[in-house]
Amino acid sequence: MLRFLESRVDAFAPFSDTAMPPTSVSGFAWHYLRPVRGWLVVLLAVSVVVGAFESSLYLLIGWFVNILSSSAPERVLAEHGWQLAGTAALVLLLRPVLLTLHELVSNQIVVPQLTTMIRWRTHLYTLRHALSYFQGDFAGRLANRITQTGPAIREIAVTTLDTLVYVAVYAVTAVGLFGSISVWLALPMIAWIGAYTGLLAFFVPRAQERSLANAETRSVMVGRVVDSYTNILTVKLFARTDDERSSVRDALAAWMGAFLDLMRLITGTTAMLGVLNSLLLVTTAALSLLLWQEGRMTGGDTAAGLALVMRIMAMSGWIMQTVRGIFENVGVVQESMATIARPHGLVDRPDAGELRVAGGAISFEDVRFSYGKGEPVLDGLRLSIRAGEKVGLVGPSGAGKSTITSLLLRLHDIEGGRILIDGQDISAVTQDSLRRQVGVVTQDTSLLHRSIRQNIAYGRPDADGDAIERAARLAHADGFIAGLEDHKGRRGLDAHAGERGVKLSGGQRQRIAIARVILKRPRRSIRRWKPPSRTPSTC
Repeated sequence: MLRFLESRVDAFAPFSDTAMPPTSVSGFAWHYLRPVRGWLVVLLAVSVVVGAFESSLYLLIGWFVNILSSSAPERVLAEHGWQLAGTAALVLLLRPVLLTLHELVSNQIVVPQLTTMIRWRTHLYTLRHALSYFQGDFAGRLANRITQTGPAIREIAVTTLDTLVYVAVYAVTAVGLFGSISVWLALPMIAWIGAYTGLLAFFVPRAQERSLANAETRSVMVGRVVDSYTNILTVKLFARTDDERSSVRDALAAWMGAFLDLMRLITGTTAMLGVLNSLLLVTTAALSLLLWQEGRMTGGDTAAGLALVMRIMAMSGWIMQTVRGIFENVGVVQESMATIARPHGLVDRPDAGELRVAGGAISFEDVRFSYGKGEPVLDGLRLSIRAGEKVGLVGPSGAGKSTITSLLLRLHDIEGGRILIDGQDISAVTQDSLRRQVGVVTQDTSLLHRSIRQNIAYGRPDADGDAIERAARLAHADGFIAGLEDHKGRRGLDAHAGERGVKLSGGQRQRIAIARVILKRPRRSIRRWKPPSRTPSTC
């Protein structure tokens, strides 16, 4: 049964990964909640029923106390035995069923699948951003926001529909119970609800602002730590451990300052809530005593009312923390939204087709390009490369050699002119079809933290083992691959390369990259390498 319920929501259902999410918090959240809206309604309905049943238990307590106080001990079972047995059966059977139903809807259908779905969809949308998007931010910071967005949106929805509705039913039940006895007895609860709402109105916007600052400083801190780890070789080679330590310490200090600012608000609000709760309890008890003395309230009513007040008091602090959690998550969503909900910088035309390569002739026609608003790197470039022709580009650093390669792969859009492959404008074909036809070995080769086999087959995942081994031999990589072993004992092609291939030397990474291009079998290949110093660089 559990597996059946868990399959009600497909976290990886098809969707448009090019549609930009809205830029408002509510719109952004609803963009990702819409696929499970039906189950959210079911969760809301179950929460209302569970809350109503739980709060009615306090009315049963009053009824039970009244029976005991108004009946002789020897006559209780004879006069009320069937009622007591029926009530016990109702509590023993219905309450576990309702609580289990609530947990099934929440834990088996909504929470894990919704979290996974949001992470999956934000990740796919982010993957489609242009290269410049990733170059302008910390990888760890981006990953942190993708990871946190799912739980944040989920908690906002589930907590609002589940916890707050549950508590609201308790409050309505208390007002109804007191009002049925005396309007005067209901007034303290009504006044408490009003004062509590005012306290939330004071607390929530300030918590939202400070939670956003807390989330932002936390992301910066994580980004600094990940940046140090990612570039650990550079840190050690240049003996900059102390500087990196200071950088992370400053980021941690900034996060702690924002966190303490939030905690000060919580401490003050909790103290004010303690005063409100104490006033509610004392006022309700005093009025109950007066009404009992006048015979307008039974002992059972007093017991039920005070028990309900105690329950609401106990929940009030929990509600405050829950609301704080909601708006802390709102801060996380705001921060994530600012990063994720941006238009894609490079998009395919609506009518873009597949690139068809026959020979592989390349032509740059009056191409103009600049990075941002600076001076153009290329201005009026005209370059023709015939099919099968081998061309080397020579020039000083910054002359635009790497830029030409990046533009050919359409990692950036040109500002003027055209780039053609076999007479086809590359801006009129899909980016994926273009890049499938071109193989690149960069001078700064980074490998994925996966097996050597998976790295070589990255451009052609369906390749069999023989093809992978042949590509390794042609790249003269088979010799050192045979001797590789990682920390988990995996050997040869199954050994993992480490993050960015750090377990391999620069030359070994180059050979793995060459094997990857050989296996991909593109129509055109480009190799970029770093030449000896004091000579013009080449591409």
